[in-house]
Amino acid sequence: MKLKRVLPIVAMLLVVLSVGCKKEDNTGVDPTVTSTNPLNQATSISISSMVSANFSVAMNPSTMTIENFTLQQATGAVAGVVDYTGKTTTFTPSENLVANTVYTATITTGVKDVTGKYLLKNYVWSFTTSGISDITLPTVTLTSPLNNAIDVARNQAVVLTFSEAMDPLTINTSTFMLNQGINAVSGSVTYSGTAATFTPTNTLEAGMTYTAKITTNAKDIAGNALAANTEWSFTTISSLSGIAAVELGSAGNYVILAKTAITNISTSAVTGDLGLSPAATSYITGLALTNATGYATSSQVTGSIFAADMADPTPINLTTAVNNMITAYNDAAGRPNPDFSELATGNIGGRTLAPGLYKWTSTVTLPSDVTISGGANDVWIFQISGDLLMSSAVRVTLAGGAQAKNIFWQVAGQATFGTTSHFEGVILSMTGITFQTGASMNGRALAQTAVVLDGNAVTKPQ
Repeated sequence: MKLKRVLPIVAMLLVVLSVGCKKEDNTGVDPTVTSTNPLNQATSISISSMVSANFSVAMNPSTMTIENFTLQQATGAVAGVVDYTGKTTTFTPSENLVANTVYTATITTGVKDVTGKYLLKNYVWSFTTSGISDITLPTVTLTSPLNNAIDVARNQAVVLTFSEAMDPLTINTSTFMLNQGINAVSGSVTYSGTAATFTPTNTLEAGMTYTAKITTNAKDIAGNALAANTEWSFTTISSLSGIAAVELGSAGNYVILAKTAITNISTSAVTGDLGLSPAATSYITGLALTNATGYATSSQVTGSIFAADMADPTPINLTTAVNNMITAYNDAAGRPNPDFSELATGNIGGRTLAPGLYKWTSTVTLPSDVTISGGANDVWIFQISGDLLMSSAVRVTLAGGAQAKNIFWQVAGQATFGTTSHFEGVILSMTGITFQTGASMNGRALAQTAVVLDGNAVTKPQ
């Protein structure tokens, strides 16, 4: 009697277990390889070919590895990388295949689809490469600087472009070199894509002819040597005769000259005259002005203060000065053939700057001290297309007799000087000049918008 009661219960348990097992099974068919490229037993396959396989279902990308997709020839495994997109996996050899050679590709049972089903057996296929090897010799197609170029920037890297990809191991300072006369120039060589770059360790000398050379020991990835030694020469810009100073005209009568406002936040000490035009006196704030005829004074200014609405001849004098400031800005910005182009990609902290013309197409930063070194009659012009940003407590120091009146900073963006920093030179700013708390300057602040002071010492150059 008890046995009859137990049997139905056991039967029900078996049904439940059976249903549970079915839920654990992966439904659907097993994954298969549906096609390959190249096809099995294909011949005359290009030595630059990639190898791919298509699956019947979406596969798990994490299983598409160099261990599960291999390519071999008689001498061993081929190096390469494996990718997977859609339902296709691709093996890309690290270098060209060998001509007239049989290759065997294998996709192992280590690959599985997105439901967890594995390939039931290894999939293997073979193909034969073309009998035509890469016998084309590489050539140099472009150089920078060009052959016989003149007025080349002294911090110029030397770049050459090849007609095809090269073996990076053969592109080095033994095959790619730079000489000044019989003297080798110290530097480093890098290679990327089809271009090699020689970067001199030090700035090139002014007014000198340099010869670059790449030898036939440079080879392409098939082992073909460069068709011939290639040499070209260029001459750096000469600063020996000096560049002319920027003529400030009557803008040089002011230590601070602005068009829209002069704002002082806390007590400053300014030595020299201030000018504002076309804005009126009311746009000079924070200096506690005492008005006089045609000018004003302030206990914070050792000099006079002028604005466009003061008595004659101040308005016309200021108009002339502002026009001269704009002319000076355009002169500085338009000087051609820089000695130094994009020096340090704009971060000039810690550098010693020789006389000459410098050009940047981006922002220039001074995160640490800078030295400007040269003689009393030497000139520096800095062309800056972005901002000029000086960090707090950083100092610009003059050496060798260099004078602030001969140093011109043409800034298209904002010039900002961090707290307690010290700056030297004439600033010609299109956008504006801001001195943060405690910053000081020996030079002139000439802005086509506003100048902002905050407890600063600004002194006209001698």
